Amino acid sequence: MSNKGKDIAEGSSPASDHHHHQQQQQQPLSRYESQKRRDWNTFGQYLRNQRPPVALSQCNSNQVLEFLRYLDQFGKTKVHVQGCLFFGQAEPPGPCTCPLRQAWGSLDALIGRLRAAYEENGGLPEANPFASGTIRLYLREVRDSQAKARGIPYKEKKKKRNVMKAMTEGVSSSSLPMQ
Repeated sequence: MSNKGKDIAEGSSPASDHHHHQQQQQQPLSRYESQKRRDWNTFGQYLRNQRPPVALSQCNSNQVLEFLRYLDQFGKTKVHVQGCLFFGQAEPPGPCTCPLRQAWGSLDALIGRLRAAYEENGGLPEANPFASGTIRLYLREVRDSQAKARGIPYKEKKKKRNVMKAMTEGVSSSSLPMQ
């Protein structure tokens, strides 16, 4: 039987604490690992500050959504509302009273780090609240609304083409006579 889900409810185990302590002494954490740890600690503090406090083991996508909305108050990205004269303009000519929010890219990166931290701290992948469809949908809505507010469409990354198809096209186009 696995204790993986148990660790998240009780914090990390003494064995993993000792292992992490040894790793810290060997080399400093990467920027990503430091940020991931800071984000994880911030989220844990946010849950503890709720009334009543929420245990990590009881956390679900609703608390994650509330956390993301809470973070908006610290945002630095101007997001024009539909009634604003500058709505849809990439570079507005003047100031307005529209709210500052967290940028979509920052939220997306944050969720990626918290998703990884959740599992590294003993959470089960199938129970990961950061990986839920609700969170993916929220991020998509934030991305789309911010793109509209700035008048900049978000372009999906093109899927990688089939390697054989690409090779065939390369052969057929390279066999054409040069002009």
